[in-house]
Amino acid sequence: MAEQTVIDVAKAPIEAFNAKDWDATRRTIASGAVYDEVATHTKADGADNVLTVWQGWASAFPDVQGTIDAAYAAGDTVILEITWRGTHTSTLRAASAEIPATGKRIEIPACQIVDVADGKVQRVRQYFDMATMMQQLGVGAAV
Repeated sequence: MAEQTVIDVAKAPIEAFNAKDWDATRRTIASGAVYDEVATHTKADGADNVLTVWQGWASAFPDVQGTIDAAYAAGDTVILEITWRGTHTSTLRAASAEIPATGKRIEIPACQIVDVADGKVQRVRQYFDMATMMQQLGVGAAV
């Protein structure tokens, strides 16, 4: 697959997520997709479970948008640098805690490593700074 095509496939779930178009989001990922959110120790196997995790973030931050700042491809693997911005207006349910709405905005950098095959996203490993997000929400201290 051409480098730009692989990058476009990797970007597609974020673009669909930004629109909160869950049908379009589902079409961008493989039925057996795996999502590994390193900061929260959340791992989802299968498109339905991946969408459930992503919808949880969209519920807690309804206006959340991911801006893709840079994209790099090596074969069928893409690295995306993303900035997530949104307002925390509903309970955030993480693997180990629930954080009631704070009404505060977040702006956090993230990195996704995305594996692509057959024109769909197969696996996403997302890294972001949880301590910074908690500080921005006013529920944690800077480390």
